[in-house]
Amino acid sequence: MSHSNSRAAASASITQKQGVAAGRLSAEALGCNFADVAPPLSADAAVIAADRCHYCYDAPCIAACPTGIDIPGFIRKIGNGNLKGAARDILSANPLGGMCSRVCPTEILCEGACVRNHQDSEPVQIGALQRHATDFQVAREAQGAAPLFKRTSETGRRVAVVGAGPAGLACAHGLALAGHTVTVFDARGKPGGLNEYGIAAYKTVDDFAQREVQWLLSIGGIVIESGKRLGGDLSLDTLRETFDAVFIGIGLGGTQALRIEGEALDGVRDAVEFIAELRQARDLGALPTGRRVVVIGGGNTAIDAAVQSRKLGAEHVTLAYRRGSAHMSATWAEQEFARTEGVTIVEWRKPLRILGTGRVEAVEFERTALDANGVLQGTGEIERIEADMVFKAIGQKLLPAGFEALQLTEGGVRIAVEADGATSLEGVWAGGDCAGHGATDLTVQAVQDGKLAARAIDRYLAAQATKAA
Repeated sequence: MSHSNSRAAASASITQKQGVAAGRLSAEALGCNFADVAPPLSADAAVIAADRCHYCYDAPCIAACPTGIDIPGFIRKIGNGNLKGAARDILSANPLGGMCSRVCPTEILCEGACVRNHQDSEPVQIGALQRHATDFQVAREAQGAAPLFKRTSETGRRVAVVGAGPAGLACAHGLALAGHTVTVFDARGKPGGLNEYGIAAYKTVDDFAQREVQWLLSIGGIVIESGKRLGGDLSLDTLRETFDAVFIGIGLGGTQALRIEGEALDGVRDAVEFIAELRQARDLGALPTGRRVVVIGGGNTAIDAAVQSRKLGAEHVTLAYRRGSAHMSATWAEQEFARTEGVTIVEWRKPLRILGTGRVEAVEFERTALDANGVLQGTGEIERIEADMVFKAIGQKLLPAGFEALQLTEGGVRIAVEADGATSLEGVWAGGDCAGHGATDLTVQAVQDGKLAARAIDRYLAAQATKAA
């Protein structure tokens, strides 16, 4: 190598180190940045918050909750000092009520429907009150208190649940309470699914996802087998032969590609992978991040990747979306939070190509607009945004390996199911993001899917037992 080439290589190395590096912030700064974004209410604050509830008859907040929690009922109990009773109201409807209190978009669900919005533009703090009650009960049982729920007598029936995410765990909990024995198979090393691997670290601190799983498993009758993947270690045919029923809640294991030039450059990553890596990191200071980060997408994953890049020390973070903010699946509250954290959100930008020699240096976008028919069109105006790291967050997709025998929705994007989660195969149900009934990426909807499927499976097993008799 010539002397001039050596200097160029050294310069490139320095530039790369400056562009993407670990340890941008001190441990103290990282600790502050990734502290609980919504600290819990104190006992006094919870009583004050509960006192604002009107305890509406035919409460709109209940209708807005996918799991149908009796919200006025549990809030009244908090106001009366009956936290155990409040927790029972919540967890009987939603066994993952603690996580949902942290991650649910309450601004468009229960709190968005609160009648207080029309009186003083400030809803009752339903999410914070739900957390207050569920945290109390989870901690209480961890210290040896009697559990809220007990299983009925053993039925002798065995059910396989594939996927230890919110849908699978909710289904397993409901089936175990009904006296069935449940084996939950999951491809990952820890149960929890997106609650463990896919949610921003500042939303669920102190290993809460695992503490909630342990609470859920404490009723007994549920065994977790990690490192087992459908289509690999597991065969649907074998599961159907071995178990009396099967529930599939595997989520969406694949990520959508941008399908543009430069996507394979060093520094271009899937946002889902980045969030999972961050959630499992023991030392946040060891995680590299860029100085100039571009996130492409408009959902919760895009917001979480952008905000956490800033919290790791990225100086400039731009979130680019091909339509306007009103079209983003991330709620207005998530968008506003990202802006307050220093994320620049640019709308009406379609990525054309990622530029760089070996490593990403910039992203080229075309400005977009809607034509008279509401169809998205490019305007021909090109804009370049410099970047040393790019995150793709344009959605996830179903990986149907292992359940080819199941009927899928049009285009093969989801497993076709009935209202209770029943699939095209007898004895097999599905729920959560992998199921095609208007599925969303909400934890609370996945819980409801699992809950409804558990009830349907219980009825099915009872009918089978009657036939056998």
